[in-house]
Amino acid sequence: MTAIAIRPERGGDAPAIFALTEAAFRDMPHADGDEQQLVGQLRAEGDLALSLVAEDATRIVGHAAFSPVTISDGSEGWFGLGPVSVWPELQRQGIGSALIKRGIADLRESGGRGIVLVGDPAYYARFGFECDPALRYDGAEPRYFQRLVLEGDAPRGAVTFAPAFSAARSA
Repeated sequence: MTAIAIRPERGGDAPAIFALTEAAFRDMPHADGDEQQLVGQLRAEGDLALSLVAEDATRIVGHAAFSPVTISDGSEGWFGLGPVSVWPELQRQGIGSALIKRGIADLRESGGRGIVLVGDPAYYARFGFECDPALRYDGAEPRYFQRLVLEGDAPRGAVTFAPAFSAARSA
């Protein structure tokens, strides 16, 4: 893996994150092509609860976004993971995994109760994510919707991501 440092996003990072996210999702078959706008909208609406960047010696090479979600059973302290972006030429080197692990640790340390995401079950299982039929999200096939409990019991009910996700899906 390229030597990287992971840190929270800070002022001035937004243009680099935009370019990185656009490039990372450009040729992905599952991408909507608006992931970079999604991150910007999450930021503008104050819904980037945790925004981490990975940087090498010269530039930002990865980014992971965590935003609050609402669960119909009233559970609090749950977050959605995504998007996670790495420059295409640096993918499959562990940068995305390092960002996800750091995000999980930071949310656990700050009292987060859990994380949900839409993604490849084979990939996200390594972090402890699993499908749970008691937790639903109408925006994806159930097999791709997963959760990771950080503390307490798993919630039950319907999950709603931050409003930016609905806007991105309807655009």
